[in-house]
Amino acid sequence: MSNTPDPSTSLDALTADRVIAVVRAPVVPDPVALCEALREGGIRWVELTWTTPGLDDLLRRATAHGDGVLVGAGTVTTAEQAVRAADAGARYLVTPGLRPEVAEVAHDRGLPVVMGALTPTEVGQALDLGATAVKIFPAHAFGPRHFKDLAGPYPGVPLVASGGVNAANAAEYLRAGALAVCAGSDVVPPAAVAAGDWEGITARAREFVAAL
Repeated sequence: MSNTPDPSTSLDALTADRVIAVVRAPVVPDPVALCEALREGGIRWVELTWTTPGLDDLLRRATAHGDGVLVGAGTVTTAEQAVRAADAGARYLVTPGLRPEVAEVAHDRGLPVVMGALTPTEVGQALDLGATAVKIFPAHAFGPRHFKDLAGPYPGVPLVASGGVNAANAAEYLRAGALAVCAGSDVVPPAAVAAGDWEGITARAREFVAAL
């Protein structure tokens, strides 16, 4: 599995799948099994975050054995984290907000970067920094209508809805113009991840994908 995917190819994959599983858990006992559980449920984009201790090791293990899954690093806020994630094999980087230093590392390493933003001004700044896609966070702050409004000044810009998205409202964000949505605790509850409840996670992933 290459560690430097072409950003356009990665965006094509996200366009096809339309969902990223965001894993925030105090512990991930088996990242390979987690990725396989999500893949079996129809989710191939997996974001492991810096809020989980030992992310470097988790990324190495997941990217070394997670065929068929695109594993990236999330909650990347510093250049150091970006470099460590890239060295560990992350296939893309995700930030919670505008982080120019992270974008610089991503560009140097040839990695896609999904940059967080909320307002029209921030979306424009994310694009200026070379974001592959823009993550609107927290999406629930303004709801799906916000994506229709952003499409006015930014037609065709790939927007990803994150924060407060679940199986009940995910399709509404897509209909409003989001390229993709982030599935968090609705699919990967921290307790289920920590307990290694892979069958339950697969079931939740299938339910989420079906709702799209």
